Amino acid sequence: MPYSVNLPSGSGQATLVNSTQADGKTYEQLRLECLQKGKLFEDPDFPAVGDSLFFSQRVPVNFEWKRPGEICKDPKFITGGATRTDICQGQLGDCWLLAAIASLTLHEETLKRVVPHDQSFDRGYAGIFHFQFWQHNKWLDVVVDDRLPCVRNNLVFVHSADNTEFWSALLEKAYAKLNGSYESLKGGSTMEAMEDFTGGVGEMYETKNAPTNLFLILKKAVERGSMLGCSIDITSSAESEAQTTTGLVKGHAYSITGVEEVNYRGAKVQLIRVRNPWGQVEWNGPWSDNSREWSAIDSSEKNRLLHNSLDDGEFWMEFGDFKANYDKIEICNLTPDSLSDDGSKKWEVNLFEGNWIRGSTAGGCRNYIDTFWTNPQFKLRLDHPDDGDKMCSVIVALLQKNRRRLRKEGLDMETIGFAIYEAPDDQDHQGKDFFRYNGSKARSRSYINMREVSERFRLPPGNYLLVPTTFQPHHEADFLIRIFSENKAGAMYPPKPNPPEEETDEEKGLRRLFEQIAGSMLFLAYDTDRSGRMSSYELRSALNAAGMNLNNKILQLLGLRFADENFDIDFDDYLTCIVRLENMFRVFQALDKQKKGVINLNMMQVKLFFFTFLKM
Repeated sequence: MPYSVNLPSGSGQATLVNSTQADGKTYEQLRLECLQKGKLFEDPDFPAVGDSLFFSQRVPVNFEWKRPGEICKDPKFITGGATRTDICQGQLGDCWLLAAIASLTLHEETLKRVVPHDQSFDRGYAGIFHFQFWQHNKWLDVVVDDRLPCVRNNLVFVHSADNTEFWSALLEKAYAKLNGSYESLKGGSTMEAMEDFTGGVGEMYETKNAPTNLFLILKKAVERGSMLGCSIDITSSAESEAQTTTGLVKGHAYSITGVEEVNYRGAKVQLIRVRNPWGQVEWNGPWSDNSREWSAIDSSEKNRLLHNSLDDGEFWMEFGDFKANYDKIEICNLTPDSLSDDGSKKWEVNLFEGNWIRGSTAGGCRNYIDTFWTNPQFKLRLDHPDDGDKMCSVIVALLQKNRRRLRKEGLDMETIGFAIYEAPDDQDHQGKDFFRYNGSKARSRSYINMREVSERFRLPPGNYLLVPTTFQPHHEADFLIRIFSENKAGAMYPPKPNPPEEETDEEKGLRRLFEQIAGSMLFLAYDTDRSGRMSSYELRSALNAAGMNLNNKILQLLGLRFADENFDIDFDDYLTCIVRLENMFRVFQALDKQKKGVINLNMMQVKLFFFTFLKM
């Protein structure tokens, strides 16, 4: 249920958030109910049971769910401000999430949206906390109780270096609830969580193949409030989280927390600050905490940049060493609905939503030319070049929805990408020949099984056609496309149909025809896994529900005609079957009227009659 909340720090603005509770109640409603009843909140939507922890295995150890007041004497939500040192990784492979949380702490206004600070274990405490995340162009308010998984009175997953502080552990629990379980958080991209904290859009750079102005790109990203992460690739699973001799960890997600230039022995040196979410294990090369390089720069610069030399997981590196050791950089650019009002330039954004449906709009990539054209197509108009330029800068981001939550159902990320074509003015949807004879003007660099694929382009003004796809055809998923531009771009949506009360006679006729053919769309009731197919064994039930009672002989003929080798019937064939049966019944009714209720047909004639209609 959407409701309005005020933004933090007296911004005077309000934002629309959606309650995620099954009963539709808001955080404040639930908290007041608990206070009135004198009971601590127990979340029915994310109970303190093993299924909230793992979905693919039994709970490996004897977990206990404890509230902070049972873990320590005087628990605090936040102690001395939420900082990146409050995030220490536990026994879950979600370093990607923790790296994003560390970056989040550097952006005070964004942090206060994700982690509302007006919560505590003192007055008004009811065992309930809430956090806000962006999901698919909506802000969601996620409520949790404060029962946390422990072993021998110690938190098992994320925890603060201060064992009386619990905001980071509760934030992780809320994010686990959003995605279905703690196990669903294993493995991921830092960019994914950064986007869920900001509603921003991500870009990825490879340090070994980066633009020459990469340092400037990072510096500008920090200045405009973007969130940044980095990682070192692995060549095999054996290298995952393996430590190098220089103190870096492979296959591990880090945060980038600062970019600076310093005067060092008469020359400018580019430095970058990185944080390990473990809260320990640091770079031990040049410009590390206790290296001799610091003694050769101005003392005020040293004090400004090197607040302490503790083993807190944060360290500086010379930018050349950084590029030599790290492989990937992720940047999350903030959208226009960012909370910051500091006058820095933000992006204009256009949104498209759609889905790939097997047998209809899941056409696969350009390699499958016979079906590629059936993918969803979206038109975009670029009218306004960048300031002082003849080209238009755009970032296109294709995001697949809900895939992490669907892991417990055996699904995972699809391999996705997109292509951009110059759009003719004549049609909203181009056919096979258009793509056969016209090359793309831009496209994603590769197809990859990540939640989001994004690319930055420079295109001349004009009309464009964007085609998002899975790599292979017949793979289903829902998606969101966001197009960010420096100046406003125009999304060219197909005209929406008129509401029923304003329909033309032609539209009313089409509606009646659709309702006559589709009925109440009974196929969905028998397509239980939403695969776009139903078992041929369910055909009798589906036809009976549609008012068509057929004997076994006829059902056998239908199964032979429409079911595949796995005894499944897809939606297209089901609809064809229904339409042809409707036509056949009309013919029988016409014959029945002519013969006055007497129709003498033997089984061979019936079979021939059926095959005549089913082959049409």
